Order: sequence, then structure tokens, then C-alpha cells
Amino acid sequence: MKRCSWCNLNNEKYVEYHDKEWGVLNFNENYLYEMLILEMFQAGLSWECVLNKREAFRKAFDNFNIDKVANYNENKVQELITNKNIIRNRLKIKAAIDNSKIFKSIQLEFGSFSNYLKHFTNGKTIYEVGKTTSNLSDNISKDLKSRGMKFVGSTIIYSYLQAVGVINSHEKDCFKFNSLFTK
Repeated sequence: MKRCSWCNLNNEKYVEYHDKEWGVLNFNENYLYEMLILEMFQAGLSWECVLNKREAFRKAFDNFNIDKVANYNENKVQELITNKNIIRNRLKIKAAIDNSKIFKSIQLEFGSFSNYLKHFTNGKTIYEVGKTTSNLSDNISKDLKSRGMKFVGSTIIYSYLQAVGVINSHEKDCFKFNSLFTK
């Protein structure tokens, strides 16, 4: 089976992620939250690095329970900084906590985070390949930053939108390309 050229075929987690998650539209609020937190930890690193630590992140961040993460205190920050199984960047850890609070406020304002995203896309999925930013990611990034979020630059948001399927970037010779357009 042919896959997107970026998919490391030697990494089972990466292949499974490509085959079952990436580019598949998923508006589940918990998933949208988890992916946003993981994508912000990717800043300056590879997605493969974050993906390899995903289960450790789930354990360390209380299975991405937004209510728990939003209430983490300095003791929990210290615990996370000493957890060798995750990315131990103090700024990213603090941003994850603050971004959780902002994520919740967006949910309250729009009824859900998925409604917030649809506000920018009119509920449409966008197909494009070979980009790392777009007007859409620029606009969402700018809005999230204006609300106080950190580590949500346009490149991170573009990657996030690809991950949750708002932007479909499966290459035309990838087996996932046709399957996403024939449903």
C-alpha cells in the first residue's frame, strides 16, 4: 500500500497514525483538545518525536482531562518537568495549562471547540498538499494568540488542522486519498 511520503514506514506508531487518524475529520472535543496540546509540544521538534511519547503524555496529563489540566498547580508543573517520558519544557507545560483554560472559554463562547473551528471554515474540509501554513492557519493562530494561547503559531495550527482532518493533505498517490473522498 502506498502512503504519504512523510510517513516513516519503520515506525509502527507512525504508520498507524497515518492510516487511522491523520487527515480523518474528527470533531470529538476530547480529541481536539488532546491534539492541540500535543501539537503545541511539537513546536521545534518532529511530530514523530511527540507521537512516540503520546502514551506517556496521556498518563502524565491525566488522559488529557481538560478540567484537571486547567487546574494544575506548581507542584504538578514540577512533577511534569521531572517526567523523563515526556517533553520537559517548562514553557510548554505552563502553556498547556493556560491554553486549557482558554480552550474551555472558547468552548463556552462557541458551544464547542469544533464550532469554533467551523466558524473559520464554514464547516468545509480543505484539500491541499505541500503547505505548512495557509490563510486559514494564519487566521486561527492570530485569533488564538489574541485570546492568550501560546505555542499556536501558524505552522503548529496548520499541522493541527491536518491532524484533525479540517485540512486533508494526503498525497494523491496515497491509499488514504481516495478513501477520504469517496465516503
